[in-house]
Amino acid sequence: MKVKDGYFCRQPINVNFKKNIPNFFTLCNLLCGCITLVFAFEGNLVWSAYMVGISCVFDFIDGFAARMLKVHSEIGKQLDSLADMVSFGVVPGVMMYYFLRASMVMSMGNPSDANTFSSNAILVFPYFGFLITIFSAIRLAKFNIDTRQSDSFIGVPTPANTIFIAFLPIALDKVKGDLLHFVLNPFFLVGIVVISSFLLVAPLPLFALKFKNFSWVANKIRFIFLALSLLLLIVFQFVGIPLIIILYIVLSIINNLVIKKSV
Repeated sequence: MKVKDGYFCRQPINVNFKKNIPNFFTLCNLLCGCITLVFAFEGNLVWSAYMVGISCVFDFIDGFAARMLKVHSEIGKQLDSLADMVSFGVVPGVMMYYFLRASMVMSMGNPSDANTFSSNAILVFPYFGFLITIFSAIRLAKFNIDTRQSDSFIGVPTPANTIFIAFLPIALDKVKGDLLHFVLNPFFLVGIVVISSFLLVAPLPLFALKFKNFSWVANKIRFIFLALSLLLLIVFQFVGIPLIIILYIVLSIINNLVIKKSV
């Protein structure tokens, strides 16, 4: 308000709703990440995995909306990274913590019944899972200052890494027997932590699922990936989820080789 002739005059508020539509979806992603953590803290990792999927949907929509509406902004970019740090940085670390703890209990027994060394190992070793959170933070920080990653990624994106880890509770909810013991093997889980942490920051170019248009020539690799992903889901159902992430990395490597040959 300002004073004019002794009266307060109300000034019009210029709110650009169009510009904030992508930010709304980004905040939905953040909210889903917070809900995911609540489920994880309650030990309900299956519902945590479902919420990760919803977070990924909102993460895709906010970028898609920004491109369609042509409303890119610096605050939107920073807000997206902050939301991703929760949904795809803290969440996979917490989920892996619970998996490592469960695997240690299965291997060494209940902490109260174990000897001092085993008890300390069960209590301390699960925190190794938060390496994923640390490398996710590095990944997101590098992404924000790397101008080469506007149309592609260098290193595995945090949502893809989180999807791979989130698959584990869903798979364990569906399978029994030898596969259950294999997945909950501490060495297997540590291998996942090390490999996923490395791939987050590895200098590996990966294509992004960003459609500037829907032509076959410009999006051939994306259409192939989506078609094969759908096939894997139909054939393997939930077990196909980690295969899709592996497919994504393999197709990116093949795409890089094709591009190098054509240059």
